[in-house]
Amino acid sequence: MQARSTAGLDPITVEVVRNKLDGIANEMESTLLRSSFSPVVKEGLDASASLFTVEGETLAQACAIPIHLATLIPIVRTFLKEFPLDGMAEGDIYIMNDPYLGGTHLPDIALAMPVFHQGRPIAISAAMTHHQDVGGMTPGSVPTNATEIFQEGLRIPPLKLRDRGVMNDTLVRMLRLNVRIPDVVMGDINAQIAACQIGARRLVELAGAYGHNLLQSIFQSLLDRSEIMTRAALSDIPAGTYRYVDHLDNDGIELDRLVRIEVAVTVKDGTMHCDFTGSSPQVRGPFNCVPSGSAAAAYFAVRALTDPTIPTNAGCFRPVSLQLPEGSVVNPKAPAPVGSRTATIKRVTSCILGAFKDVLPDKVPADSGGELLTLAFGGQRPDGTAYVIGEFIAGGAGASHRSDGVDVVETDASNCMNLPVEALEMEAPIRVHRMALRRDSGGDGAHRGGLGVVKELELLGDEATLTHRGERHFCPAKGSNGGKSGAPAVSRIMRASGEETVIVSKLVTTLRKGDRLILETAGGGGYGDPKARDAESRAADLANGKVSAVADD
Repeated sequence: MQARSTAGLDPITVEVVRNKLDGIANEMESTLLRSSFSPVVKEGLDASASLFTVEGETLAQACAIPIHLATLIPIVRTFLKEFPLDGMAEGDIYIMNDPYLGGTHLPDIALAMPVFHQGRPIAISAAMTHHQDVGGMTPGSVPTNATEIFQEGLRIPPLKLRDRGVMNDTLVRMLRLNVRIPDVVMGDINAQIAACQIGARRLVELAGAYGHNLLQSIFQSLLDRSEIMTRAALSDIPAGTYRYVDHLDNDGIELDRLVRIEVAVTVKDGTMHCDFTGSSPQVRGPFNCVPSGSAAAAYFAVRALTDPTIPTNAGCFRPVSLQLPEGSVVNPKAPAPVGSRTATIKRVTSCILGAFKDVLPDKVPADSGGELLTLAFGGQRPDGTAYVIGEFIAGGAGASHRSDGVDVVETDASNCMNLPVEALEMEAPIRVHRMALRRDSGGDGAHRGGLGVVKELELLGDEATLTHRGERHFCPAKGSNGGKSGAPAVSRIMRASGEETVIVSKLVTTLRKGDRLILETAGGGGYGDPKARDAESRAADLANGKVSAVADD
């Protein structure tokens, strides 16, 4: 079939192909989630899939995790640099997780597979999974007290996992030897392979239906169209520079020192530039964020601020640029630890969005709890087998000008699910005594902030290592337009001996039989003057147990 210019493409055909690409990405995601071994993926949904052009530009994304989907972009480009396209072959699969070569943090292992049609490369199929363990100093590989990346786990450079359909057994043996739960890790990697293969199979079918050259023209048309639409949407925002500052509680090492995130966002001529000058220097603990994560936050923000009907692909990201001071918390120098970078990405995201609170009040809500409380437990079951299990617990979303915030939901570029009680108790000797909405945690306002959650867990086994990575313990979510701040997070350990330990946001410790972990996540900020909240809404909050008393006017 002859090559065609994008100007002569049939718009109906282009739209059919666009929806087919989205469907392929989502089928990859479904395969990934349903084939994985670890609860953090099959229940928590902490994995993502995406399609790329042969130039390394995002073509289509699954409905998954924005952080993963955006950080796959520099990863695929790294693969293309290390393994040029003309040297790739059918059946090849590549693997890496190195944050300093485009990755995000060590538990997020990425796989990419070139897709061939009639001997010609037409696209790249990629999947990323948060692996439950990749070695390092603590079970779960998210130590909050790491001071260098070498303590965080196995660091994988760009390598060939499969060569023309033949697995690299040497690499597989090395991977298995360096993790605490090798069968689970390899089960999840095999699920990633299956997802990539599904993507490749469907793309080959698509190329068979439309022809290689026409398909490549459609790909380019889709990217160019999203770029044009995004630039037009950015041009509708009043030109100017908008600023915002927020903080992380600490870096996991210096527990009494806040970590500053500052951004100046300039919108002009259909572009968005994010300057992070003024943010804290890189920190000793693992809350540094490599450039791929900072870019992920900006890409999420531009999609949140522009028309949601614009197809999400690389065209949306072309108008975005960043200035990340070298040696800062948003652009650290190796070998700084980066394992807890999600907390930083979420705060970077909320700062970019927060900068537009005044200029786009109908789009930007009050600050969300912005807390992805990460827990990791590691120990032995009664039969002597090792377990490692983790979960993510959300806070409340910020209220908007039109509605209350959503209770207990992930926000700001993350998109996982809580781990069901049954899944946790099946995998580890842990009992969940309570899980409930946290009363009074949403910031008051004309619209109330979303509530956090209360969860209480007891260790039934003899001993376990606990990693607790919290946020918003000292820097609650700010309200907007006169709304009140959400309640800060609180976590504590009630020892079987009766001793109580208050967790200062981050902690790595040992739990023993009978110890209880009691968690209260942060609430979202309120929106508008609390005096403007209608009596019916206040009465409903009281009846539903979301507040303990009707507020005084």
